Amino acid sequence: MTGNSYSVFNAMVDIVASPGKALDEIKLHTAWLWWPLLISLLLGSGLMIYYYSWVDFPWLVEETIRGIPAENRAESADAIRQFMQPGRSTWTTVIAIVVVTLIIYTIQSTYLHLANKLITGADIRFGQWFSFSTWTAFVGVFGALAAFVLIFMADSNQLSQQSLQVLSINSLLVHASPGDPWFTWASSLTLINFWTLFLM
Repeated sequence: MTGNSYSVFNAMVDIVASPGKALDEIKLHTAWLWWPLLISLLLGSGLMIYYYSWVDFPWLVEETIRGIPAENRAESADAIRQFMQPGRSTWTTVIAIVVVTLIIYTIQSTYLHLANKLITGADIRFGQWFSFSTWTAFVGVFGALAAFVLIFMADSNQLSQQSLQVLSINSLLVHASPGDPWFTWASSLTLINFWTLFLM
């Protein structure tokens, strides 16, 4: 399915089912990048807005404090309790999602653009690389959808933010607790990261 019959919706299916076909078509339709970009941002932001309105917030504050190293916990506790308010946490997180996402895509696109110029010299514009970065990261929506499923199936609303990383190495294999040496990297590294690298 190519040419005029191929749409952005076909590309959103094919980036999962037939990545090569999707990426070939995406090269010709740079403006399509707005679809995966906006869907990813809206889904990620929507997840956190819903999470902060659903979670037992006083419990979350204390859980955050418990995750701080013992030697710094006492001096940080009051500041955390003062800063962590539902509204403030929600909008700080949403803004961070948007800003950090755009920064990461821009850095990645700049690197790919410069590397391409230096190594192959192929005529691929920066906008095409930005579109490529956006589309290869689109599979991240599955992480957000998995987190929604986890919330809907939870027995209580005492669920940490780290627990939302359903597809993380920590959730699937390591099962480290906050404060453990492996916790941070295992919670940050997810199957989505490997999937994105595969697409690239």
